[in-house]
Amino acid sequence: MTCGRVGAALVVALWAAAGARADGGAVRCPSSGVATVLTSPATPRPGAPLRVLAASEQPLDATLTVAGPDGAPVAVASERQGGTPYWWSAEVASPRAGTYRVTLVAGADVVGCAVAVVGDGAAPRTSGSGVWPVTRAWDRATEALYSAWVEKLFDDPVDAEPAWHALHEATRDPARNLLHDHLGLGEDDPSGLVLEPDCADLPYFLRAYFSWKLGLPFGFSECSRGGEGRPPRCTRWHSASEPPPDGGGTLARVQAFFARRLAWVVQSGAGRAPADDDRTDLYPTPLSVAGLRPGTVYADPYGHTLVVVHRVPETATAPGLLLAVDAQPDGTVARKRYWRGNFLFALDPTLGSPGFKRFRPVDARANRPLTNREILASPDYGDWSLEQYAAGVDGFYDHVDDVLSPTPLDPARVFAATIDALGEQVGARVRSVANGETWKAAHRGAVIAMPDGAQIFETTGPWEDFATPSRDLRLLIALDVVRSFPAKVAARPERFALPADRPVEAVRADLEAQWQRDASARSVSYVRSDGSPWTLTLADVMARAEALEMAWNPNDCVEVRWGAPADGPERATCVERAPAPQEARMAAVRDWFHQRRRPPR
Repeated sequence: MTCGRVGAALVVALWAAAGARADGGAVRCPSSGVATVLTSPATPRPGAPLRVLAASEQPLDATLTVAGPDGAPVAVASERQGGTPYWWSAEVASPRAGTYRVTLVAGADVVGCAVAVVGDGAAPRTSGSGVWPVTRAWDRATEALYSAWVEKLFDDPVDAEPAWHALHEATRDPARNLLHDHLGLGEDDPSGLVLEPDCADLPYFLRAYFSWKLGLPFGFSECSRGGEGRPPRCTRWHSASEPPPDGGGTLARVQAFFARRLAWVVQSGAGRAPADDDRTDLYPTPLSVAGLRPGTVYADPYGHTLVVVHRVPETATAPGLLLAVDAQPDGTVARKRYWRGNFLFALDPTLGSPGFKRFRPVDARANRPLTNREILASPDYGDWSLEQYAAGVDGFYDHVDDVLSPTPLDPARVFAATIDALGEQVGARVRSVANGETWKAAHRGAVIAMPDGAQIFETTGPWEDFATPSRDLRLLIALDVVRSFPAKVAARPERFALPADRPVEAVRADLEAQWQRDASARSVSYVRSDGSPWTLTLADVMARAEALEMAWNPNDCVEVRWGAPADGPERATCVERAPAPQEARMAAVRDWFHQRRRPPR
């Protein structure tokens, strides 16, 4: 029996039987506690949206109901979202004053509930001895809410390629952000909090933002980048409970915390710190559905990080998908799909420990992160694991594939999804190169200084923002992955559901033909130096892999950035080249791109 069939009368009766007071005080919630329910904002006001989020680790067939002051339902949501955790959301667009009761009902059981009193009360206190007061603890329930919040923030159709110029474009969208203006400070107004993380900052900005809104403990470490044969190490840990930056009101202090204290300290070494080290901000998870939940961080071996936002289960006709967001140095945040071309993995002790990781929970009472042993012993976590590193690089990718698609699939369908992923990656590069062209148009005659050696991959300023050595290295690896897929199927046919009437070599030939067909049909367009468009197919991009080894300098014209042949019509509109000394230094490091490897630090 679902809540929709239970009806408003039974919901009211359940609350009455539990002794819930009409004024919203001291409520004895009639719930089994299987699900957690959050209402937002913290101090609801008449006429302003009242949002409700319920989350559970269990795949319940449940309905979320918001009953108004008279007991009648004013919002009902029966569609279950996500998958470990599972969640439901509802909104009362313009509530009137009074007590609202929220109930998540599965069958005849109330599995979660909450009360929201809509009135004219004062906004909650958001200052204190630290940047924000700690009023809650991290546990299984708050982690489920965090995952659901992250998933909703970046929710879009699977076939879309959403992108935002900055993270605050997403947090300022009340349709996405279930905690929009949660504290009543105007924090998510157009003139509110500015959030412009790069790729290393993005996981921390999301975790800190959620922690601030709900009064949860948060901290971050000072870490090295590694080098000279040593992996990154984290030393001093900082807490948001430390005295806030001086000056200004609550919002100004929080802004300073994000823009100065957090952004100035966090860098990519933190994500790659050794997996068995207790002094890290992130710890490795098992490769499982629960381990790949929204909010999980992926750190690659070369300094890039992504945040998981959605998992699409495998179907009879399509492989499972994992979607993640990342940020670029220019502030752009975009959603990507998991595949070998985007999620690089390596087993090299000098690089540290890449892979899927979760934020280490912070003990609110002791104000310190839990150790690996404490995480394993915790009933709320228990998921510290080194299994990602046990089977080699191919074993890592095979294991993730097994989690996402436990049933072997038709290789043609898998290849189609891989080609789609490559198309998305090439499309993302179009936007990245165009951002550099926009900057150059506003700075006519300026030459962006090129760092020396390995610093081309990690520096600051316009080079970091608009050069693409890291992106292009990943693209070159992605091209290799696509090119080698038919051979992979032939070498490991047991991982695929091959047609019974087709020998392996015939299947390989079919896949080669599929690439030729699909690569010619898929295309992207970029704007040349004279403003005219030029279209490239994926086959064109593949054919230009060698040219793309020298296409990452933003001082070159856009035609060179896309590998246009020197004597062809496409390049005829090129009007600028990188300075000759930069070209010579690019040639000196070209072998890194040719061999598809980042240099040692």
